[in-house]
Amino acid sequence: MTPLPWIGRAPDAPYFIDETGATWAPIGQNDAITWPELAGLYRRRDMPAVERHLHALRESGVTCLRLMLEYCHREHRYLELSPGRFNPALVRLWDDLIALCRRTGMRLLLTPFDTFFLWLRWKHHPYNRANGGPCASRRELLVCPATREAVKARLAFATERWGGSGVVFAWDLWNEMHPAQGNDEPDSFTNFIEDVGPFLRDLEHRLHGRAHLQTVSVFGPELGWKPWLNEPIFRHPALDFASSHFYEQSTIDDPRDTVRPAISAGRLAREALAQIADGRPFHESEHGPIHGFKDRHRTLPEEFDDEYFRHMQWAILASGATGSMRWPNRHPHVLTPGMRRAQRAMAEFLPLLDWPRFARVNLNEEIETEADTVAFGCGDARQALVWLLRHGPLLADGRLDPAMPPRPATLRVPGLAPGRYRLVLWDTRAGEAAGEAEALSQGNGMLAATLPPFGGDLAVAIRPR
Repeated sequence: MTPLPWIGRAPDAPYFIDETGATWAPIGQNDAITWPELAGLYRRRDMPAVERHLHALRESGVTCLRLMLEYCHREHRYLELSPGRFNPALVRLWDDLIALCRRTGMRLLLTPFDTFFLWLRWKHHPYNRANGGPCASRRELLVCPATREAVKARLAFATERWGGSGVVFAWDLWNEMHPAQGNDEPDSFTNFIEDVGPFLRDLEHRLHGRAHLQTVSVFGPELGWKPWLNEPIFRHPALDFASSHFYEQSTIDDPRDTVRPAISAGRLAREALAQIADGRPFHESEHGPIHGFKDRHRTLPEEFDDEYFRHMQWAILASGATGSMRWPNRHPHVLTPGMRRAQRAMAEFLPLLDWPRFARVNLNEEIETEADTVAFGCGDARQALVWLLRHGPLLADGRLDPAMPPRPATLRVPGLAPGRYRLVLWDTRAGEAAGEAEALSQGNGMLAATLPPFGGDLAVAIRPR
């Protein structure tokens, strides 16, 4: 079996490549070992079903799943029965999953804990000192020295056993860092990163001769509550790329239409890129209707959710992120067939741009188009990506009216070097080209084009003729 190439950063652009130099993009979603599509792994209850699922994901263009090594919604999936004593059933589960991913070509973004349930169910957790663990309080998880050693031992076990291949895309060293996990100490994030990150990187170099990429994630709304969080999340020199979770109140976490969440996601992506000073990639690794699902016990209607999902993923990609990953927040806890089609449509679009040489900047506020249309985009002097989304009209349920008459649009994109450009128009719903156009970028660096009529949205890949 040919091993999967390892993933690294492109040297000249804020995107990813594999070790052969080929473009690689993290198209996928969050999953968990207790959710329906992976549940057959536990005690090998239905391994063929899991393998069929992974093959189906790859056929849908999915390249990566984000998974917690421990998802402790209940008491039977702890990776460690006590610190350093690993659960044989869970170790075998991960052995099997890594082997299936290697066979199907799936990669994983791995994080050691689901910190949401770690926090909620702390009284049961093996790391709780009351249960023989190292940590006296869940408020000390990030700062307790003994807990740090336990976390490092967990990551060491994981990379020794599962980190020797390209199946691991990257390590999310801590899922959703929160000040409350570090006694609200302003240096708790930085100290954790500087302790755990170099330890894991050095160990991987000794074990494998190289190291996987590293990041840490954050619950995005926190960044506005405590501005000091931005420095370690977006700029810490020990991290390879930045990650955030887009859960803006009302617009994203409990959507009432499919347009406002996309606008919010584009703004949040622009704000994230503005925090990055060294050109590292930015990946949005969690979003979804969490408040509506978890607190209001509401599963979005499928047609609405499919459009919300598609709009979110295009807003984030076009704004300059490497991609996005939905937390399902549905019952059952899986993505819909329509969402899989949307992932495939994006995967088919990606080859239209030269990502390893795309030194993009965000252009959401600089692109000019019609008053009834919002533009999301990024570009450099050679190429650009634009996604246009109509404001309406909306149906009563909040979706764009599919019967709206197609209308042309003007488009003005700054920053492109003078010359003639080819514009490939992309139907994001059908997942296919919707035509081509040509446009000239004048000496003032502004490309001006008139686009043919389109309905609710349109993606445009712009490259030199």
